[in-house]
Formats: sequence, C-alpha cells, structure tokens
Amino acid sequence: MIFLIKRKDAEVQSFSPSEQLTQSHLFNRQLLPITVLFSLFFVVLLTSCDSRNFIFNESQSIEAGAWKYADTKDYAFDIADTSKVYNIYLSLNHAEDYAYQNLYLKIHTLFPSGKKMEQQVSFELADKYGKWYGDCGSQCELEVDLQKGAYFNEVGKHTITLEQFMRKDPIDGINKLSVMVEETEVIR
Repeated sequence: MIFLIKRKDAEVQSFSPSEQLTQSHLFNRQLLPITVLFSLFFVVLLTSCDSRNFIFNESQSIEAGAWKYADTKDYAFDIADTSKVYNIYLSLNHAEDYAYQNLYLKIHTLFPSGKKMEQQVSFELADKYGKWYGDCGSQCELEVDLQKGAYFNEVGKHTITLEQFMRKDPIDGINKLSVMVEETEVIR
C-alpha cells in the first residue's frame, strides 16, 4: 500500500494496488499532452538548428593536397530571383600541419552577361599564436563568409573561380574547397 498526504487538510490516504494503477493512469493521461508538445518542440528545435537554404553547395578536392596555380576551381550556379538576398560561403579543408597562418586567393566572378570581377583575399586560418580556427582533428575544416547580404542583378549562370595566390607553387596542405550559396528570406 502507498500512503499519500494531501496538503490542504493533512489527512492520510491509502490506496490499494488496483487504486494505485488507476491513479497512475490518470497521472499519465494528464501528462501526455505536455509530453507530446515537449517532444514536438524538441524535434523542431533540432531540425531548425542548421536550416540554411542552400541553392548551391559543391565541394572539390585538391589532388594530393598540393594546390597548383594552374588548378583553378570553378563553381557555377544559377540565380533565378534577383530580388532575393544571398549569403556566399567558402569552406576550406586543410591539413593540421599546414605551414601557413593564412591562404591567399584570387576570386574571379563571371556574370551571365560576360562581365568579370576579380578580388584578392587573404583567409586567416589560424590566430597569431598558431591556433587553428574551425574544427580540427587530423584535418581542419573552416567555413568563412565570402559575402554576406549579396544580391545579383542578373538572372542566369554565375561562376566563381578560386585560384591559389600564395608565393609557393604548389601550396601543400589544402585538401578540399567548397562553395555554398544560401538564399535568405530577405528581399531587397
């Protein structure tokens, strides 16, 4: 037998095993809606943690981890809506024993009209003490912003070309490059 004390009138009640089962079922039925709601909230929370809407996501490996000047990497993607705002990311995968703190790149952009743009960029891979940014094990993975809040004035195929621009050819320790284009909910 189980004894329960009601707080209001401080009387002791006892329940037989069959009454305990009934009380237990009542308690479970009362908690069921709360449990279901909590479970649904948890599932939504987990699935929305990385709910980025990539319209383009492509990775290209660097042969033997030695990136040569002549081995440019092209990433071609279509833009269908010029009213949307986009975020463009670069993901770098490099060896943990990569010899430099940064990686210099030339980024070439080719627009559907044939217009071209070029920009030289230094991507910092480690702090001044040599601690790598990003997630590292035997290799390091770092995602950086190429451009946040980007918009395109032309519908059609756009191509981003990445060219290594270090003082050494080839540059050892760069294993893979990925470009991702995320469509945001923002309208310009």
